[in-house]
Amino acid sequence: MKSYLKFITCGSVDDGKSTLIGHMLYDAKLIYADQKRSLELDSKVGSRDGELDYSLLLDGLMAEREQGITIDVAYRYFNTEERSFIVADTPGHEQYTRNMAVGASFADLAIILVDATQGVLSQTKRHVYICSMMGIKHFVLAVNKMDLVSYSEARFEEIKHDFLRLMATHTVHSLQALPVSATQGDNITLRSNNMPWFKGDPLLTYLEKIDVSEDISQLGFVLPIQRVSRPNQSFRGFQGQIETGEIQTGSMITVLPSNESAKVKEIYVGDKQVKKALAGQPVTLTLDREVDISRGSVLCVDKDLITSDLITATLLWMDDNELVTGRNYLIHVGTKTLPAIVMAIKYKVDIHTGAHIATDKLLKNEIGIVEISVSEPLVFDVFSHRRAMGSLILVDRVSHMTSACGAIEKSMRRSTDIAFQVSDITRDIRSLQKGQKPITLWFTGLSGSGKSTLANEVEKRLVALGKHTMLLDGDNVRRGLNKNLGFEEADRVENIRRVAEVAKLMNEAGLIVLTSFISPYEEDRQNARSIIGDAYIEIYVNTSLEICEGRDPKGLYKKARNGEILNFTGISSPYEVPLEPHLMTDSGTLSIEASTDQVMEMILKRL
Repeated sequence: MKSYLKFITCGSVDDGKSTLIGHMLYDAKLIYADQKRSLELDSKVGSRDGELDYSLLLDGLMAEREQGITIDVAYRYFNTEERSFIVADTPGHEQYTRNMAVGASFADLAIILVDATQGVLSQTKRHVYICSMMGIKHFVLAVNKMDLVSYSEARFEEIKHDFLRLMATHTVHSLQALPVSATQGDNITLRSNNMPWFKGDPLLTYLEKIDVSEDISQLGFVLPIQRVSRPNQSFRGFQGQIETGEIQTGSMITVLPSNESAKVKEIYVGDKQVKKALAGQPVTLTLDREVDISRGSVLCVDKDLITSDLITATLLWMDDNELVTGRNYLIHVGTKTLPAIVMAIKYKVDIHTGAHIATDKLLKNEIGIVEISVSEPLVFDVFSHRRAMGSLILVDRVSHMTSACGAIEKSMRRSTDIAFQVSDITRDIRSLQKGQKPITLWFTGLSGSGKSTLANEVEKRLVALGKHTMLLDGDNVRRGLNKNLGFEEADRVENIRRVAEVAKLMNEAGLIVLTSFISPYEEDRQNARSIIGDAYIEIYVNTSLEICEGRDPKGLYKKARNGEILNFTGISSPYEVPLEPHLMTDSGTLSIEASTDQVMEMILKRL
């Protein structure tokens, strides 16, 4: 059976990535006759004055053909007599870096193209860093457009020297530098007569020979569970792909994070029962006894994985919105998905020098080291040990967009020293004692909308009914608990996170909590909802900006209009209208009594 190589082409804009692979496929006769004919016809109306435009074999989107750039990742599968290949042709534009990262996540080798007329650029360095972060350890430097520098050996050696200096900070198992011309075909499938000074193999020959295999024979059996199969009452199978190691019938396995043990009763690969299965195979296992296993659980033999709820990770930030501490995301590791909070940004990496730069936020396409807290113990491995169990993505809880990808570097030791103390007096007991159901009423709206006034009236009504309450007001909290926080976005996020945690603790005490905070960002309100849980009730005081500014009880709008207050919600900072509040009321059209009646009617059904 032929070995196969998964590789990626990357580099800066217009370095010739698509042209290089297209020319390789064309010269090696690895395309069909109709593809060849289509290429010849399309090239006549292309951007090369009728000459063959080999990039058209890879760039299939209309926008790619019109602009002459790669936007999405293009995968191509091809075979030679020596080997099978899967190539991911990725975009070079900075705005499509997330697409490039997707391609890098699957590859074993990276071809880094550098324009001989431009040299090593910022995007080249960023792509190298991302490839290294994604675990790629085999690199090919393809110095392209050698025909435009008269096939100069000196220019090739200059770029090669710069690239080797760049790679000194990365872990590399193999590195080959080749001078090529993607348009002319030099050193692509055949050695070029224009560069007799280069004695190495052409690119395709090198790719056919390079050994990228890794010795994973020493790694123990690990199977992240993707699905529990229960076709009938007599069969319960646990399905997934074996990431490392091997398993045999009769082997004793451990289930993480529960640490329960059982013996493997049966192994199925597809619909065939086997005695043994290896890494890379999708399997169904049955066990000799009933064990609580679900999607996200991990079966292992040697227990050399890590279980922790605090991790340090390297992230490539891919979201248009900047990353600030305190934000809540969904983290995906293996087959497990959990809520997680970015607790700290330790530093970001200067892609030019590798220097660590102190920062409190990450912008799109920046790379940084962060500390992440997970809602419950997570089973993982460090990325350098097991790639599949050490890679992660962060997903925005509101938009469901992938915000970051990254690699787990280590578990934070203090997480193993902190255990949740179970109290004999539970939330239910405290609630029963007070004769009420603990909830958090989260009042949100613009400054001057009447949040605090409404919350105060609701609390008076509740106390009159004999209920036990606590009102947390924005200004009051900032005088004590959050007095060290300002009004920058990161501080606002942390302000809301702390208040949500306090509200949760007060709910545990059996109290009804009322909070009055502008809380302008939908994502932060969703974070509060995830922290507080089912007790969270959102009340949107929907009073127009004109009415709020007309009231201006503290004179803040006037100061904001005069530029005396920066980042003031509604003027110089946005307020994101709640998407699905439990109740919406308007103090501009309703009396305070009517608004209070609305709130009381809703919550009395829940108490």
